[in-house]
Amino acid sequence: MIDTAPSATAATPLAFEAITQRFGSHTALCDVSLAFPAGRIIGLLGRNGAGKTTLLHIAAGLLPPTAGTCTTLGTPSGKLDTPQLTRLGLVQQEGRYLEWMTVRQHLDFNASFYPRWDRDLERRLLEALELDPKRKIVQLSPGDRQKVGILLGTCHRPALLLLDEPMSALDPIVRRRLLDFLLELLRDDGATVVISSHILNDVEKIVDWIVALEGGELVENSPFDTLQESYAEWTLTSTNGALPSTFAEPFVLSRQGDARQAILRVRTSDTEAAARFAAAHHAEIRVRPLNLDEMFPLLTSQRSRRT
Repeated sequence: MIDTAPSATAATPLAFEAITQRFGSHTALCDVSLAFPAGRIIGLLGRNGAGKTTLLHIAAGLLPPTAGTCTTLGTPSGKLDTPQLTRLGLVQQEGRYLEWMTVRQHLDFNASFYPRWDRDLERRLLEALELDPKRKIVQLSPGDRQKVGILLGTCHRPALLLLDEPMSALDPIVRRRLLDFLLELLRDDGATVVISSHILNDVEKIVDWIVALEGGELVENSPFDTLQESYAEWTLTSTNGALPSTFAEPFVLSRQGDARQAILRVRTSDTEAAARFAAAHHAEIRVRPLNLDEMFPLLTSQRSRRT
């Protein structure tokens, strides 16, 4: 598991301790504690309204938490200054830009604030993302505006990169190129990348850790390979009589089918569980691992199962 004891060391560029965020009577985050180690690509998952954007805004110093503390790059997020901000990247789904500028002018303006701005990386991203630097911001489509945000958030080679739905308006080819770039950023710079996205088929190609929120609460905080090993679909075919309508085993998360054949979604780290289950219920079992898109409703329903 990711260390849940927050730390301000270089090995932990982002940490939350007992974070609660309220907007009037609405609680967007409730007592969230977790810490992200360096050099990971973390998928931040959750349904709309789960608290993902709120968490990223707190991390970037854009929003002070109602309670708790957030440490970003070794500094309380509310006190981020030039040394930290030049090492922090933030890409939002709908960024705010100077509409009258061209893309080139906007890039040059932003580059003036970052001593590590990488012009070669800028050139390669402009080409890979198929973005015309001579066009004015006001003329850009939603997808091209999103590309501008990606350039502005990454060309200074941040140590911590926060991505909030960065691919929602991009076509599949450009999304693939962006994912390749994120892997390059991790490989070359050892950056920590936190990506919030609903395009889970793309996310699972690059992430190595999963954090999931539901109703403002932390419901998952695990290595992705651990989740892949523990979540599965079991297809049961009875070999002797009818299958029960429900199963008492706590690792069974859902059941579909009839008395002859049932499809179960399960979560267990016990490699022998399927064999014992088959023997106990006089059934043959076919096991299929789940992808992230299939895991998602199971991850986000954990809160309701606990309460």
